Amino acid sequence: MEAAIIVIVLLFVFAFLRVPIAISLAVSSIVGLYMVDFSLNTVIQKMFTGVNSTTLMAIPGFVFAGLIMAKGGISKYLIECIRSWVGHTKGGLSVVTVITCMIFAAISGSSPATAAAIGAIMIPMMVKAGYEKSYSMGLVAAAGTLGILIPPSIPLILYGSVSEQSTGRLFSAGILPGILLGFALIVYAVIVAHRKNYGGLPKVPLKDRWLPTLRATWGLVMPVLILGSIYTGIVTPTEASFLAALYAIIISIVVYREMTWSQFVEITKESINTTSMIFLIIAAALVFGMFLTTEQVPQDFAAWVSDSGFNKWTFLIIVSLLFFVLGMFLEPTAIILITLPILLPIISALEIDVIHFAIIMVVNMELGMITPPVGLNLFVVSGITGEKVEKVIKGVIPFFMIFIIVLILIIIFPQISLFLT
Repeated sequence: MEAAIIVIVLLFVFAFLRVPIAISLAVSSIVGLYMVDFSLNTVIQKMFTGVNSTTLMAIPGFVFAGLIMAKGGISKYLIECIRSWVGHTKGGLSVVTVITCMIFAAISGSSPATAAAIGAIMIPMMVKAGYEKSYSMGLVAAAGTLGILIPPSIPLILYGSVSEQSTGRLFSAGILPGILLGFALIVYAVIVAHRKNYGGLPKVPLKDRWLPTLRATWGLVMPVLILGSIYTGIVTPTEASFLAALYAIIISIVVYREMTWSQFVEITKESINTTSMIFLIIAAALVFGMFLTTEQVPQDFAAWVSDSGFNKWTFLIIVSLLFFVLGMFLEPTAIILITLPILLPIISALEIDVIHFAIIMVVNMELGMITPPVGLNLFVVSGITGEKVEKVIKGVIPFFMIFIIVLILIIIFPQISLFLT
């Protein structure tokens, strides 16, 4: 117990000093393992074998595909297509924003990538049409979180790796909750538009809508290509990620011709940096998991929950509050890898479906992505607009209740997550 307390204290100290989470986890865990006379010779081996996973190889593929899509013209033509059909209606631009985020999410698997790609185009367009800038930024930050719920989702890939669940089933579980949350955001956006009299762009004649639709077809086909190939068993999720990356490269270079060699190099560098960060966190979290297992923390925590007489509903409420607090300071990768090994025995003991719990966890993390002080989407939107984070936070606050309502529905009605699995 003494070692566990010291590890927790070290984590808080490192967090206060703004040390990267991967280094914080690794160093504090190694100190803890050293205190309990654990053989440190196996630490490096565990870090390497832990990331040497076929399932985890899907992460760099989807990261790369998302970046190619964002900067190779695909996202731009998707927006033009949807805008031509609904952009003229009351609140139409906000509807365009949410729908485009949903489509982009079905390709990239990343929340920050979704917010950045769509926000860079839609926020200036909404402001020009008369929308408040803070509201526009809040909408993009909130809708961008769909990137980690609608499959393919990087957090769901990690969840499947840790819990040894089928990635395909987890992807299926994210579809209906993702559509539900997207629909809720659209309804709210339309209500706000009518209340504040937010108009749209000039109506595009019907005959002029087909050209942007045709141009966007290549992007619209992409989610079908990815998810269809997985669910039909033609490819694994890992193979689908690299299929998506290859498809995005061909469309961006050969069809749209909007990506230069220098842009491709920059995208590759950014993809390597992002993937390296994720894998370093995974490796460090594996060491943390070794310490937890050695100290039997999951078993002790499960016994405490059992002795406390919690039922599954009480447990889910407490865990959701825990995820909300953690989401204020950590990003989803770290939260999954730190908490899931501890929670899995309790989930099993309380007979909570592991797939259903994955969606509850991810929706909570979506809320964390827009919660200060470290909500990642807040900083992404702030970066692409040049506005202060405080202004983004002001715009995103009204969307909190939407996420909480959807989360409650998902907790109460498990079939929303499990129907397609």
